[in-house]
Amino acid sequence: MNGLSPKLSRGVARVTEAALGPYQSAVIRIGFAGTWLLFLLREFPHRQELYGPSGPWGWNLAKQLTDDNHAFTALLWSDGRLWFECCYALAVLAGVALLLGWRTRTASLLFMLGVLSLQNRSVFVGDGGDNVLHLMSFYLVFTRCGQVWSLDARRAARDTAASARGERVPADRVGPVLWAVSGLALGTATLTGRFDNGWLIPALLWTAWAALGLWWAVGRRPAWQEPRTLLDVIANILHNGALVVIMAEACLIYATAGWYKIQGSRWQDGTAVYYPLHLDYFSPWPALADLMSASGTIMMVAAYATVMLQVAFPFTLFNRRVKNVLLVLMITEHAVIAVVLGLPFFSLAMIAADSVFLPTSFLRRLGGLAARARGRLVRSAGRTVPGPRSPQDSEDSEDSEGGEGGEGSPADRVGFTA
Repeated sequence: MNGLSPKLSRGVARVTEAALGPYQSAVIRIGFAGTWLLFLLREFPHRQELYGPSGPWGWNLAKQLTDDNHAFTALLWSDGRLWFECCYALAVLAGVALLLGWRTRTASLLFMLGVLSLQNRSVFVGDGGDNVLHLMSFYLVFTRCGQVWSLDARRAARDTAASARGERVPADRVGPVLWAVSGLALGTATLTGRFDNGWLIPALLWTAWAALGLWWAVGRRPAWQEPRTLLDVIANILHNGALVVIMAEACLIYATAGWYKIQGSRWQDGTAVYYPLHLDYFSPWPALADLMSASGTIMMVAAYATVMLQVAFPFTLFNRRVKNVLLVLMITEHAVIAVVLGLPFFSLAMIAADSVFLPTSFLRRLGGLAARARGRLVRSAGRTVPGPRSPQDSEDSEDSEGGEGGEGSPADRVGFTA
């Protein structure tokens, strides 16, 4: 027992002192926000039929369903076309804000509300990718996903550099205004009985709103160091717990899908792969589908490889090298599904979920390549690259796994950075 105490102490300190996996949380933020944003823009001409008043799943039917399952959707607050257009535009803007990492704490809440509102309005038009996005939008609220690769991190690094030089750091005016406006909207919705279907969403929104106000108030007073440290510890625990849940969710998806497949004969004889290739809905490239389905070997390899990868994936997490190989295979498989079966958004959602397991060293190198590519593009336009890099980019690289990473950036130590 005495021998375990130091290890337990180090484990507790690691979980509470830092928000782990900053690059992994950033890449899943970018992945899911980008997937949702691309979907909304792709379906913009068909938005009325999918989620609006012109859809076959009418307002009264949706209202009856949500009254029964207590699902949240702001689209049922009114059956007017103007309200729908405002909600759709807000969902698009929330996706852009989360993708860029602008006020990520508030943006993640708005992103969740946009996803839930649209998907719960018409539950029969989605697929497996929508289910993944639905769950992950909720988990992202609890993460500190703006530590790196975000406008919040850039602004915090700029303010920290200015403070180190003895310059005056400008006060944050956008954050308090955003907090006041969101509080007014939340109070109006609560008092008018809009949250009559359930208590979870309003409780989460009010808790987050109060926490943001407390975070800002404590951050303004340098003498309140102990309350600030306590808030940091709570935020780190929530973040690390949410990352564990995201990883467990991804493993559960693959494990249940793989074990379900091996219970029947469809994946054993290859028909589960063969027949979708000949459905018009899943055949954007008929010639390619015919070429693949003409070979029994290809059908057998595709069917058996899919089942084996999904069943084996959760067990490979105990070996870093094997896990990385399977990650490449899984991402490749989803890319093939996106092209061959015409399911790009499902594949993007699954790739974004897989990215939580990517090694930190790989993500840091990927970020460096993106930064150099951006620099070349900016220099070709005759300008210089603005802004400092995130503090994590100057640290020594660690060949760590999905749950490891550097400490929280200054973006998480500035009031209203989300």
